[in-house]
Amino acid sequence: MADLVNYELDGQIATIAMDDGKANALSIDMLNELLAALDQAERDEAVVVVTGREGRFSAGFDLKVFTEQPERIVEMLRLGADLSERVLGFPTPVVVAANGHAIAGGSFPLLAADVRIGTEGPFKIGLNEVQIGLTVPLFVIALARHRLHPAHFSGAVVNATMYSPEDAVAAGYLDRVVAAGDLRAASLAAAEELAGLNAEAHKATKLRVRGDALKELREGIDSEFPA
Repeated sequence: MADLVNYELDGQIATIAMDDGKANALSIDMLNELLAALDQAERDEAVVVVTGREGRFSAGFDLKVFTEQPERIVEMLRLGADLSERVLGFPTPVVVAANGHAIAGGSFPLLAADVRIGTEGPFKIGLNEVQIGLTVPLFVIALARHRLHPAHFSGAVVNATMYSPEDAVAAGYLDRVVAAGDLRAASLAAAEELAGLNAEAHKATKLRVRGDALKELREGIDSEFPA
């Protein structure tokens, strides 16, 4: 877990940081490391903060797989779907600290997490699949329907509308935006506040609230990307 994803546990808070030195593409290796990090956080019973590198939360799925390893496309998409499902139903609270662009698959954690904090700057957030010639998967539609504000749902999904961080709050990708230098402190403060919740009540209530979305997401995964 040392190459692309760093896991750091401090008390009740686990920070999962993506850093591939570039755009934080969700490659097969990156996705496997993220899922492994979440498994560790669950074992540690920790509140999770997921973040990226300065200016780049994630640019989405690794496009090199589409062009150079087409035989592994389904594997990569399935892993991205599994990550989305994992975050959406994670037993402890999950905070996303989006420190830059969050594009296509890079926006999935924003649609699934409990608290989403972005950073000010000339960044793009959104689902650009249609813009680049990809049909939006069913599991992504389930995520978007669950979290985006209804007035923005069609534009965001069907028209591939991209948002600035501030506009992403109105659309439903983010809960709030802070100055870049304040993101780490804001995300830790949010995680500490969430750590004060009753863990069992949080887990049970989350599953009640998100039960329909989780069911729809799972049905989409199984129909489009069977194991």
